[in-house]
Amino acid sequence: MTPSFKPLVFIISAPSGSGKSTLTNELLKLVSNLDFSISYTTRAPRGSEQDGKHYHFVSQEAFEKMIHAGEFLEHANVHGNCYGTARRYLREAGRHGHDLLLDIDVQGAAQIKQTLTDAISIFVLPPDRKTLEWRLRNRSEDPEDVIQRRLLTASREIEQYDKYDYILVNDRLEESCERLRAIVLSERQSRLRHSPSEQERRIADLAESCRLANVREKVQPILASFNTSAPSAHL
Repeated sequence: MTPSFKPLVFIISAPSGSGKSTLTNELLKLVSNLDFSISYTTRAPRGSEQDGKHYHFVSQEAFEKMIHAGEFLEHANVHGNCYGTARRYLREAGRHGHDLLLDIDVQGAAQIKQTLTDAISIFVLPPDRKTLEWRLRNRSEDPEDVIQRRLLTASREIEQYDKYDYILVNDRLEESCERLRAIVLSERQSRLRHSPSEQERRIADLAESCRLANVREKVQPILASFNTSAPSAHL
């Protein structure tokens, strides 16, 4: 692989409980040559989380040293804990001729888009607020105040949906996985200069159906369930 290979960078963001982690894990099984950037965090592991698999768990001091050394593409403080994306994952993906997938929140996504302007961003939405609340209550034993805080955070994050290139409403997992796969493959195809096959055209059409401009109408009831309005300037 030539050293000049430039990885495509895919950003995926979603409110907590939207099923983003499941979608990400499935995507990595379905698509080859796609590396996953494991974020660094100062928070403690939860449940069965493993260091180096789910996150790199580090001390506040170690995290701050990485900031000062310029080792992060982005970093943010979320609910009092720090999260960051290491630059080394982008370098390693380029060396291997792979693309890179980042699982980051809306703060981090905004930073990445400033640095890597051609990064491809995907926002995962729950079908509605009621479904999100159900998922949050059933996936863990979090106290009520934590659940309410996450629902409030979700409302704020969802307001940023129109900053993303693609919107994926995670209603049916299998269909959502197929659409996410189509987005990645379609973006890869667009960098190749050849006449697309019939299968490639179908993949491109499926990806196109998830583009922001094509899902605004579908998103309105979801926003309404969170008492959030779409920015009128974009309608």
